[in-house]
Amino acid sequence: MTALIVLFIASIWAGTQNALAGGGSFITLPSLMLTGMDARAANITSTVALFPAQLVTGFTGRADAETPPGLTMRTLVLVSLVGGGIGALILLATPPSVFARLVPWLVLFATALFAWGSFFRRSVDEVESRLPPWGMGTIQFFIAVYGGYFGGGIGFMMMAALTMTGIAVRNAGALKNILAGMANASAVLIFVFSRDVHWMPALVTAVGASLGGWAGALMLKSVNERLLKLGVVAIGVALTIGLFWKA
Repeated sequence: MTALIVLFIASIWAGTQNALAGGGSFITLPSLMLTGMDARAANITSTVALFPAQLVTGFTGRADAETPPGLTMRTLVLVSLVGGGIGALILLATPPSVFARLVPWLVLFATALFAWGSFFRRSVDEVESRLPPWGMGTIQFFIAVYGGYFGGGIGFMMMAALTMTGIAVRNAGALKNILAGMANASAVLIFVFSRDVHWMPALVTAVGASLGGWAGALMLKSVNERLLKLGVVAIGVALTIGLFWKA
């Protein structure tokens, strides 16, 4: 019971963090492992459990979502659905430890890319500095594959790519929440038939993360954009250090 209470509190934090910047699965994964399940089961259970929160977050902040120039919402959703399904199938077919060793490097890359796009590159008004539509679509596909397979840091990667297309970080955050949910939709549809899902911890996580996701989506409307950027980078740096420390 104590582990479930801790899991519920951690899930609220994870849902809020996912809505604001991403990386919530790095909170739910160790929390689920504290209940006694192995890393693979915790990873799959986390994906299933966070999905309702992603739906709540995406729906709450949908008015602020803005698609990059040259791309429609339908295209991005389709790319995310296909990529997420492929990632889930790869996870079920291969040992998760192989991909887990790449996670610190992927989060480091995403954090560095977001920091460069937010603070060091030229103004977004300069079209030549923007990521082209085909580039964004391709990157989103591979992010979705990664999301279906492991998912940790998927929010950072989307924020890094989306802000490079020229849209504001607040709009990118709202769109990221929708696309993350779509990427996980295919994965969840596959994972619900897996024996690795532990349903009681999944339910506790789903309720807590949904509450946090709703609160986080509302906070996106009022948070200072520059502070949000700094917060995303700070969380990314902390996660990178933690992941390398445990690797």
